Amino acid sequence: MKKIISNDIVTLRSLEATDLDTLYRWENDSWLWTTANIMSPSPKSYLWQYLQNYDSDLYNSRQLRLMVTLTTTAEPVGTVDLNNFDPFNNRAELGIMIDKAHERKGYAGEAVKLITGYARDYLGLFQIYALVPVDNTACAQLLKHHGFTTSGVLKKWINHGTEVHDVEMLQLLF
Repeated sequence: MKKIISNDIVTLRSLEATDLDTLYRWENDSWLWTTANIMSPSPKSYLWQYLQNYDSDLYNSRQLRLMVTLTTTAEPVGTVDLNNFDPFNNRAELGIMIDKAHERKGYAGEAVKLITGYARDYLGLFQIYALVPVDNTACAQLLKHHGFTTSGVLKKWINHGTEVHDVEMLQLLF
């Protein structure tokens, strides 16, 4: 099987039915809820339906969600998404999540390199943007290291409990 979105460190692959337990664990970890705009825990039956009905055709669903796995072991370590795909303006929003147990190992950076290369070279996008909470400096630094630049700050953009936080809008132009 040829892996089209892969390097020696990570592989980006389609979601599979076998990802149900991993996605259930991640989707129900409240530390993700703020940035993922999740309001409550997700039942396993909902995630099963999502996997069964997931349409990976970016032009049809306007979203591409890929599992980030280790190339040598195929162990899932996170997800990377292209959301809010706009084919008229050739842009999409980037989302990335790396499991806490695998943070600070370089996997997020490798996934960003792969997904941005895929978006530019295969999908023909003109830009990718990301909305990063201003207190998530590690994510902002990671994206800036890979060519993203700050284009603005959206004030009071996301709710986090009783607080409302600003987000930094970062763009990568091709």
